[in-house]
This record gives sequence, C-alpha cells and structure tokens, in this order.
Amino acid sequence: MTTDTSEKGLETLIMRQMTGTDGLAVAPNRVTERPPPYGGIGYTAGSAQDYDRAYALDVPQLFAFLHATQPEAFKKLALADTHDARGISRLKFLARLSGEIGKRGVIDVLRKGVEHGPVHFDLFYGTPSPGNAKAEKLHAENRFSITRQLAYSSDETRRALDLCLFINGLPIATFELKNSLTKQTVEDAIQQYKRDRDPRERLFGFGRCVVHFAVDDSEVRMCTELRGKGSWFLPFNKGHHDGAGNPPNPNGLKTDYLWKEVLTPGGLTNILENYAQIVMEKDPRTGKKKRKQVWPRYHQLDLVRKVLADVRAHGPGKRYLIQHSAGSGKSNSIAWLAHQLIGLTRDGKEAFDSVIVVTDRTLLDDQIQTTIKQFMQVSSIVGHAEDSGDLRRFIEKGKKIIVSTVQKFPFILDEIATESGKTFAIVIDEAHSSQGGKTSAAMSQALSAPAEDEEAGPDPEDTVNAALEKRMAARKMLTNASYFAFTATPKNKTLEMFGEPLPPDAEGKVKHRPFHSYTMKQAIKEGFILDVLEAYTPVSSYYKLVKKTEDDPEFDTKKAQKKLRKYVEGHDHAIRLKAEIMVDHFHEQVLAAGKIGGQARAMVITSGIERAIQYFFAFKAYLGERKSQYQAIVAFSGEHDYDSARVSEVSLNGFSSGEIAAKIQTDPYRFLICADKFQTGYDEPLLHTMYVDKPSRASRQCRPCRGSTVRTRRSMTASCSTSRTMPRPSASPSRTTTGPRCSPRRPTPTSCTI
Repeated sequence: MTTDTSEKGLETLIMRQMTGTDGLAVAPNRVTERPPPYGGIGYTAGSAQDYDRAYALDVPQLFAFLHATQPEAFKKLALADTHDARGISRLKFLARLSGEIGKRGVIDVLRKGVEHGPVHFDLFYGTPSPGNAKAEKLHAENRFSITRQLAYSSDETRRALDLCLFINGLPIATFELKNSLTKQTVEDAIQQYKRDRDPRERLFGFGRCVVHFAVDDSEVRMCTELRGKGSWFLPFNKGHHDGAGNPPNPNGLKTDYLWKEVLTPGGLTNILENYAQIVMEKDPRTGKKKRKQVWPRYHQLDLVRKVLADVRAHGPGKRYLIQHSAGSGKSNSIAWLAHQLIGLTRDGKEAFDSVIVVTDRTLLDDQIQTTIKQFMQVSSIVGHAEDSGDLRRFIEKGKKIIVSTVQKFPFILDEIATESGKTFAIVIDEAHSSQGGKTSAAMSQALSAPAEDEEAGPDPEDTVNAALEKRMAARKMLTNASYFAFTATPKNKTLEMFGEPLPPDAEGKVKHRPFHSYTMKQAIKEGFILDVLEAYTPVSSYYKLVKKTEDDPEFDTKKAQKKLRKYVEGHDHAIRLKAEIMVDHFHEQVLAAGKIGGQARAMVITSGIERAIQYFFAFKAYLGERKSQYQAIVAFSGEHDYDSARVSEVSLNGFSSGEIAAKIQTDPYRFLICADKFQTGYDEPLLHTMYVDKPSRASRQCRPCRGSTVRTRRSMTASCSTSRTMPRPSASPSRTTTGPRCSPRRPTPTSCTI
C-alpha cells in the first residue's frame, strides 16, 4: 500500500487517530445523536458545512450540547427550527454568545458560561470531583470535535484551514499542516498563518481561539494571537538531546504527541482548567493595559504534570530540582505549579495544607496572584509573609499560598517544624535575587571573577542550601514538607541537596540529576536566548582588536590605536580611555547605523561598584565633551564611599532604583553601567550592545563575530535572552549562556570587552 506523504495525508492521519474516521464525508446537521464509535481518542468528525462564518461557531454541535445538558434552558430560547439560519431567536442568541466570546475570550466563556436574558447557559463541564455522578454525566456530554478543511473566510476567496478543533461548537485550536517529504516544513506553515490568515477574520480575532498550531512531521509551533507578520510562534516541542526539536518516535510521527497526549479530551480539559488564560498586562510607563492570551509551552506542561504525578504517588517529604533556563517561562511554571499543588489530593485528602513560595521577585508575586485570580478569590488564598509573625498567622488561618523571601527561608523551616500535623509544599525560586545581588544564573558565573567588593549580599541559592544543610547535620530534616527548587544553573551543592541520585560510578561516586530540565542549549536552539557570543571575537593581542571589520568600515583605527596605546602606557587614565572607546563606538557604529530604529541602548558590565562609579563619571565627562545629547545611568546595590563622599544610585542618577528599568527605555539615557545588577532575568528589547570590563572566570572558544564589535584586550562571555520567540535568523546557532533579555527583532546584538 502506497503511503500518502502529502499534506492531505497528514490531515487524514490525524483525523483517523483522533476520530476513527478520515472526516471527508461528514454530512451537515447530523449531530443530534452521537455517531457510533469508530475508535480514535474521543473526538467526533465535524462537518465544514456546519460552521457559521458570521459567528465563528459550529452551531449544530453547540445546539446539540445545550439540548442534551440544559433542555429546560434551551427551550426558553424558543427556537422554532434550530436549522433556520434566519430565525430571530437563533440570531439573537448566537450574536450574544459571539459577542461574549469577543469581549471575554473563549476560555472565560467556557469556564463561566453566558447569560442570555434571564437564562444562564453553561458552555462546558469540567473535570468532575470523585463520586459526583451528576457532574460525571454532564462532563461526558461535552462534545469534542475536529473539522478538516474548514472554510472560515467570509469573502470570495473561501480560504480554508487544514483542521479546526471545537468544544461544544466553540473553536479552540486551528492547525496548518506541512510534510517535510513534500519539501515543506513547519516554517512554511508559520508563513502561511502570517501571510494568509487575516486577523480581521472573526475566527482569528483575539481570544476567539485559544491557540494556533503550525505542525509538520518533525516540529510543532504555537501562537496565541495572530497579528499578520507580527505573529509570534513559540516552540511546542519535547526537545531532543538537551536541544530543540523532538526525539525519534518508533511508533509514528515525531509530533503525534500533540494529538495523542496533549489534545486528548482529558488533556485539553486540564489545560483549559489550569493553564490557559487571558491576563491583563499594564505598561508601567504609560499605564496602558493590554490583554495577553497564555497557553503553556510543552516543557511547562510536562513539568507540572510530572511533579503532580510524583507527589500523588509518593506524598510529601521529597525534594525536587527543576533546572529551567532563562527564557523557559519560570514565573508561569511556578505560578501554575503553586496553584495546582493546593488542589492536589492523595488518598482522598489534600496533599498539602499550604504552599509557601520563596522568591524575591515582585513579578512572580504578581504572576501568582494573576494566575490564582483566574480560578478563585485571591484575597482568601494568597498571603504575603513579611515576617515570622505573618507566616505563623497565615498558617493558622489556613492560607493556601504564602509568599515570602529567600532571606527568610531559614525562619520558614523553623516555623513549619512546629506544625507537625500539617504538610507544606515549599516552592523556591533560587535563580534570582531581585535585580541586584549575586545570582546563580549562567551569565553571572561567566562574568563573576572575584569582585572588588562583596556588598551585593549572599547568593540566594547558598542561603537555601545552608539552611537545609544545617538541618540535615542536626538530623532535623522536615518530613512534612516537599521542596521544589527552580534554578537555571544549579551549583553542585544544589544538585546534591535537591537532585535525584544516580547509581554510583566506577569510582563509587554518586552524581545527581534534576527532576526536570529545560536546558540552556534547548533555549538557545529554540531562539529564546540570543547569545552575543555570535557577535564577539576573543583575541589575545590588543593590537589585533582595532583591526577593521566588514561591519565597521568607518571605524577610526588610528584613533583607537592611539587610545589603546595610551591605556597600556598610562593606567591612571585607563577608565577614561576605555570609556571613550565605548562611547565613540556606540555613537559611530550603533547609533549612526540606526540600530533598532535608532533606539538602541548599551550595557556596560563592570567588575565592581567602585569601577562602575568611575565609569559613570568618565562617561558623563566624555559625553559632555562630545556634546552628545545622551546620558548614562549607573546601577549598583546600597551606598558606597567614593572620593570622600557617600554615594548611591539615587544621588548619582537623580531618581530611585526602581525607576532605572523604565528610565533606560527613554531618552536621553542610552548607557546602563552595571555592577552585579541587571545581568540575569532582565528583559529589555532595546538593549543592543554590551561592553564588558570584567575578568572572565569561564574560558570559552568562540567563532569570529558576525555583527559590529569593538574588539579590545580581554576575553568575555555574555549573552542576551528573550521571553518571546521570533522567526529565527539564518545565522548559525548560538553557543551558550544567558543574560539581559533582548528582542530578536533586530540585527545580531554586539559586544566588546575592555
């Protein structure tokens, strides 16, 4: 038998595995009674003729569901003929439902239903609680259907989608399919969405579909909002050998996990109940609010489900290490995990009385509240423990989620040790210590040789490890608590403390591995981390560093040679001379070239607070001499003695520390000079160039640069990452590590070392 390798062949394969039929000859208006089971995973094949383009609904499926589950309410619609497309009552109800979907989004409509006059209609019945026969019966009436070649367009082009998935007649997901055997890939599917799927079409309006999938036989990408050429498609792949893509599947296509595992009726219900959401994001500068639709990436879904399954199997008392790189969406992962841990049951009882989230990030605190708000009242669920008294009070009151800081972690252990009758889940965000202080993320490791000062404070990872190690030594480890530690690059001590032990090696040594991983390698390959090593060349001789490059044809090499020679010959002026090189390069090769539409910013990484302050004054003086319209901002922790005076960020910049991230986005500020701040987890799309004057602890080999670089004496390791994925550039893959986040919507970022 000949294998159909065409796009239609992939359509047929998916339809047969989901519905048991090929879905090609489905008669319209035949959904009053369920079709006989032909196999599949619980879906029925829909008819493209049943789709109402004006309201973006599969009306027969919708009415069949309402009639079966809410017959009395359905009678009140007074539909003389449900098939009469011109019936006034029918049109009014469909207009009402379609309007609510447009205003609230299909996720909220499925969860909360709609009011139509005095009548309330439920549009979906979620997972029933054990033993609730009525809820189980209603849940079984949900109609999961999938329609192939859905003609969605209201104009004469009659464009059609390969597949569209519905629940009770409401659209949930669309699919564009490609097959590499026909020389087309997932990238072609993405381009088809961007080129041919007009976001003005009702089906593609914001919130009307939860997710859009681009699929081939090797990869899956997803998008939650179609915006033409501006649509962002994120990877939805399992990963393979710590990298991108999917592992070989001996039993079928590499991508069949999408419909066999993720989009089963049970799997999709779980996502709609616990992950998918529309959140409101507020621009802190303008105050403008914008809605954003969220769908979990594969590794986030996989992590939470595996953790819940393990806790359900083993109960409280275990420790879990989650090694998720920058760009992995840790904030959402932690929020989703915390929310679902409070509802987890084991042997008919709640597995945990309270979930304690240990973090120093305001962003995560806000994200937890946003996630919980989708499902229940935040005020009664979430508490913020500022001191041990708050923690004790919240535990006594039965607060389900308690947020505290890393610095209070030892006191948290002491407090819950007195609560022997209760169980706790402790979720630890070790990777960040706000925007300041040392961190355990990769960039800090690469850039952090011994600093000139140690005012940054203790590493939060060390704080957590020390507290647990102290209890272990005293044999007082808590058996009523489970620990879930999130970090990007765990130290050996963290691996030993939280990781899973492997069998002893030949020398009898026991190594440990994380419970779950989303590696930097995968994040880089998937385009979530932009590595400035691609635009960087380490050279041992400083004379080579001023050689012309193809990207810097106008660079004044004689001027640079003179300044570098002066640097070698007279160290008293080293800071000033290096500042001149950075300022000159940025003005002449970045700003003059119109990088990021002329809005490019630069970061200067220094080895300590004193050096950062020296650079700040050097930049200020030289920018003034150049009569430049731009200024620099300095970022460091605490106060510092400098030139017989006590200085801080506020006294030097003229505004508070909390305003730095917003100020650098606005003119006249173009340079951000940092001492152990803003080097991990910092998301700034305007950041283009990085200058590093700091010894490198890591020794790495790098390819010659492709972008514009000032090249000077010392090697470095640095990078940029993004929390959103854009079409990947044609440049060869990035190499390593994470750092400040930059938008990939621009030419390769540049870096230089001094």
